[in-house]
Parts: sequence; C-alpha cells; structure tokens
Amino acid sequence: MFENLTTSGAPPSLNALRAFEAMARTGSATRAAAELNVTHSAVSRQVKALEAQLGLRLFEGPRHALTLTEAGRGLLPALTAAFDQIAAAVAEARGDGRDLHVAANASLAVKWLIPRLADFNRLHPQVRVHLVELAPHAVSRRGADVLLRLLDASRIDSLGALRVIPNAIGPVIAPALVRDDARADTLSAPRLAPRTHLSAWKDWARLTNRRLPEAPERPVAHLHFALDSALAGWGAAVLPWALTAEAVTEGRLLAPFGFARDDGAVAAIPGAGEMSKGRRQFLRWLSDQGRAMPDAPDAT
Repeated sequence: MFENLTTSGAPPSLNALRAFEAMARTGSATRAAAELNVTHSAVSRQVKALEAQLGLRLFEGPRHALTLTEAGRGLLPALTAAFDQIAAAVAEARGDGRDLHVAANASLAVKWLIPRLADFNRLHPQVRVHLVELAPHAVSRRGADVLLRLLDASRIDSLGALRVIPNAIGPVIAPALVRDDARADTLSAPRLAPRTHLSAWKDWARLTNRRLPEAPERPVAHLHFALDSALAGWGAAVLPWALTAEAVTEGRLLAPFGFARDDGAVAAIPGAGEMSKGRRQFLRWLSDQGRAMPDAPDAT
C-alpha cells in the first residue's frame, strides 16, 4: 500500500513523468508506448515507479479500464503544458517550420491527405512533412504541429481548429450489389461497421429521420477499411463525403440517398508552439484543398 511508502526528496525521473503524461493524455498504455517508441510494459513500469516515488495512486480501476485519480488529474495539465513547451522549443531550434510534423487519423491520411501531399511538396519543397498516425479519438499528439481529424462543432470551437471540409455522411454501395432498387438494396445489404465509428448507421438514420431495417453487420477496423470493403462489394457503409467523393464521382460507388450534413468537419487542430512559416503554409494549403472538393450530393 502506498500509505506505507517513504518517498525521497529526489525529483521523479523525466522518463517516468513522460510515461505518465502520455498514458494519461492518450488514455492507454498501448497508445502511450506507440507515441514514445517503447514497449507497453516499459510504460507500465515507469508509471508504477512514479506512483511509488510520489506515494500516490495516479490511476485507479481495473487494468483494462483505468481512470485517473484526483491526484492524476491534478498532475496532468501542468505536465502536458511543460512537455508541449519542450516540443515547441525543439521544433523551433530545428528551423522556421522546415520540418513539419503532421498527425492524422489513419483513414484521413490514407484516403485523403497522402494522395494530395505531392501537391504541397511541389508548392513548398523547402518544408519536410513528417506524417504520423493519430489515435482514433485523440485531439493532441506530442510534437505535432498540425493534427487532422473529424470533429464535431463543439470540439472545433473549443480547440480553435480550422474547418477544412464540412462533414456530410451517407450510405454508399458498389454498383455490383444493386439489383433493382438502389435504396432498398443499400439498406438490406450487409452493413460495414468500423470499430472507430460504430454509431455511423444510427447517426445517419437520426440525421435523415429514417428507420433502419434489419440487416447483417460486418465489423471492420477503420473507416478506410469500410471504404475499401464497400468498393469490393462486401457490403454497404455509411461514410464521410471527404473519403468517398472520388469513388462516388467516378461511379465506383453509388450514394442513392445522397449525403446528410452534420455540424462537424474535417478539421486541422494547431499544435503547441509559435505559428511557424511552414505551419501557416500547410494550413493555407489544407484550406485550398478543402475548397477544391466537389460539393456532396444533397440528402434525398
């Protein structure tokens, strides 16, 4: 029990503080380990060592569903601010935004951002973009200058994020799965259900005031898995316009109900530190790319 521990006056190690901050911020030792490029067990050991040295419990609950204690919640904001300042100082020392660190959700990175990055490189060859994956629901990542992800309106405002593409969602299906009635066939087809957006079909039904008939469900890991599965004719999927625009425009997917607007957007969240020239150029380029997107077909 921590009550019986005698803590020393020595300050905690930087590695232990970093491990706790990353685990508390990302909500997972696994995600913290990926961010810090260490093992899951290394993060756990560092956090336990920090708790022992402080004589405090920082996490509580079962191992698979840990939550921060009051002490952990009190410690986290100051550590996050301090490590953000360190990351910003290191980025500044590297030069005026010549190295730009961009964190993006996997689906947005694979299906929207990466196919366009050659254009940014052509316009700004002096800026080196370092692209890393952003955890599914994260809104921060250590050392990132820009974070790109789907956000709802309240989080866009609270985070001071830049709206890049207004969000609209709709069910899509491969032409090969349509027999007679595209709408009926879409609703009766197996439903592709990405684990990162399990409520996609229900969200669309709520936005369009529709009742969903019974249909088999086929789980997939991410939105881009759902997109590729829909293209392959494995089922129908409710997806954002940002990811499906090209396939729908080219006729590789059908969107018989159009796309329903919600209050969210593909948004760019600025990271910590001063606004470098490279970051300003990247944000302007993102805005230009968003404006160049075709309008989503209206929901019908």
